[in-house]
Amino acid sequence: MTRSFEDKPAVREQTPCIVGIVGPSGTGKTFSALRLATGMQRVSGGDIGMIDTEGRRGLHYATNFKFRHLAFTAPFGSLDYLDAVKHFVSKGVKTMVMDSGSHEHEGPGGLLEQHAAETARLAKQFNKPEYAVQMMAWSKPKADRRRMINEILQLNVNLIICFRAKEKLKVVPGKEPINRGYVAITAEEWLFEFVMSFLLLPGANGCPSWESQYEDERATMKIPVQFKDLFPKGTQLSEDLGETIARWSAGTPPPSKKDKIASHFAGFGVSEAQLVAHLGHAVEDMTDEERAVLGPITKAIKAGTTDWATATAK
Repeated sequence: MTRSFEDKPAVREQTPCIVGIVGPSGTGKTFSALRLATGMQRVSGGDIGMIDTEGRRGLHYATNFKFRHLAFTAPFGSLDYLDAVKHFVSKGVKTMVMDSGSHEHEGPGGLLEQHAAETARLAKQFNKPEYAVQMMAWSKPKADRRRMINEILQLNVNLIICFRAKEKLKVVPGKEPINRGYVAITAEEWLFEFVMSFLLLPGANGCPSWESQYEDERATMKIPVQFKDLFPKGTQLSEDLGETIARWSAGTPPPSKKDKIASHFAGFGVSEAQLVAHLGHAVEDMTDEERAVLGPITKAIKAGTTDWATATAK
């Protein structure tokens, strides 16, 4: 029997936005993830939820951002992570930060521990040495991971996953070890699923790197071509970038420059006409410097001065 199919013109639709942030401690992963999540929330609505495996350290940012917090403790199995994500979905959370995803790989009850336990079980069951069943022992934990990823992809939520990274060496018999650079503590399955992923190196302060001499680091740097212009050197991950990413993922056009500026001055108690008259040019032509001091500009308008630069310097 011949199967029949139906096709239709391709149209951009809402798709889940899964983003990875990789880096060693102190590079700004958590703060950057919450900034991106806050921007995504502007588009997706709902609450932001943080799945915190880091001993409740996510609460350090409770004064900077508004989010629901889930203190996630061991065991850190793949299906435990999946249950945590589903919990937030049931609460109406539309954007999640998972900090960190590395525990699913090497934490207590994570994939590596599950593999060790399965190896011991199979060796006993078949009366074989452990090395003889190690490959077979990967089957169950990797199947659980695949189920976790597949089900998360069907949930239609924004997910930002932070991964720890550490410097690794590749041992080559008879030669000096080869430096692989900073490598994410996870498996490549996640890297395939990311819409984009960012590598934060020591001293990054939330600014992704886009060049590296190491192949493993370059593999972590993933960004669609349409976003390349958004990341000139030294650009921090931010709320505005999170909003842009979410709009693209949702298939909605980005806001105009005027709309972005309007959202900034909307709560300052001055009209667009006052702002235009004060600046001497249209709102959409507002410079980055003017946008950065928008609040002080409105104060200058209310104070009756036309020299906002002087007024804001006092």
